[in-house]
Amino acid sequence: MSRVHSPIPGKRSPGALKLRGRAPRFGGLSFGVAGWISLTAALVFVACAVAPGLIAPYDPLAVDPAGAFAPPSLAHPFGTDDSGRDVFSRVIYGARDSLTIGVVATLVGLILGLGIGVLAGGSRSRAAGPVRYVADRLIEALFSFPGLLLALLVIAVRGPGVFSIVLAVSLATAPGFARMIRGSIRQQLGAGPVDAARVQGDSPARVWFTLVLPETMRSVLVLATLGIGHAVILAAALGFLGLGSPPPTPEWGAMLNAGRPYLTKAWWMTVFPGLAIVMVGITATVLGRAFQRKERYA
Repeated sequence: MSRVHSPIPGKRSPGALKLRGRAPRFGGLSFGVAGWISLTAALVFVACAVAPGLIAPYDPLAVDPAGAFAPPSLAHPFGTDDSGRDVFSRVIYGARDSLTIGVVATLVGLILGLGIGVLAGGSRSRAAGPVRYVADRLIEALFSFPGLLLALLVIAVRGPGVFSIVLAVSLATAPGFARMIRGSIRQQLGAGPVDAARVQGDSPARVWFTLVLPETMRSVLVLATLGIGHAVILAAALGFLGLGSPPPTPEWGAMLNAGRPYLTKAWWMTVFPGLAIVMVGITATVLGRAFQRKERYA
């Protein structure tokens, strides 16, 4: 009889060693087909925001009453609005305000969340206990308000405008960053590498800047990519309510509101700005998941 050799305890088979750490492949690309498509779409949106004049065929503010409510055609791929303005050009130019608000608001929210999260996650020493307690209660207080309600509260105090929307969206997204950063820091402080570094005599500053914060920021950057899509959608919602850029500035949320009365007569006034908002949300989500998957299997 042939003998069956059992695997040696504590050792992995060669096949397991080869599979471990390998990123899932789609079409031969380790980043994933969906990730590459979303990255391409993101670059297109960035190009629209950076250089809209090179892409848009018309002036987004040029009025042509005689050509109002023209349906989509070769001359106007997205049709025209109630003032005869080219909807395609307005959607292209709208990327500048919408993406700028989303990116800046996410960056500010990330900075706020990082500060609160570091205080809440902080040192495990007894002296830092009151600081952690206050930071924890602050995160819970911010989470008690829905994001849109908190944003509306900020705008009610400051008044409508682009700066108010950036501040409102930043405060609405900061609690999510703070909670994630707090959890990641506490997890890293209890991990084996940190304990080993302390045993070796590394200073607390060295432990923080070489072990804790780098591992935390890797997760934060993935979350920030996802947060940009959420920030753009929230900013568009505020623009739809008339709290963003004043008309006739091309902004996706304001364009949705402007096309709402003509939804049955000129559906393109609402559908195409809405598709742009949806596409940004999908692109940010898929791209963030692709980065997360790549980071997980790296």
